Amino acid sequence: MPDYVKVSKTDDWIGVWFYNEDDKPFAIGEKMCEINEYAYMNGYNWDALLHYYLAEHAPDILEGLESDPEAGSYAAYYGTVSEENEKKARRFAEIIVSLIENEDELYRIVRENGNDIEWD
Repeated sequence: MPDYVKVSKTDDWIGVWFYNEDDKPFAIGEKMCEINEYAYMNGYNWDALLHYYLAEHAPDILEGLESDPEAGSYAAYYGTVSEENEKKARRFAEIIVSLIENEDELYRIVRENGNDIEWD
């Protein structure tokens, strides 16, 4: 898994961390903002975009998921530790990596659906 995404687990929760100020996500975020001025990609707007994407493509991942965005990072977690939630967290991390590594999909989403996303 790239340095910009991490899955962590404790006895109480399973979380996904996305460090959107790492070089690659940061550069992608700047291009997204060039496409749509509302898509300035801080943690809050990554939250909005990822929620929109998951609702369309993997709604099961949203079940039980809580998010905690900040300016320089995005965190989401499941408050119940289970095999199912661990699988969902890993899938979510893989989706983030897939979107970052295939950035044209992010640009397409912002171009075609940017007005449907509830930006910060």
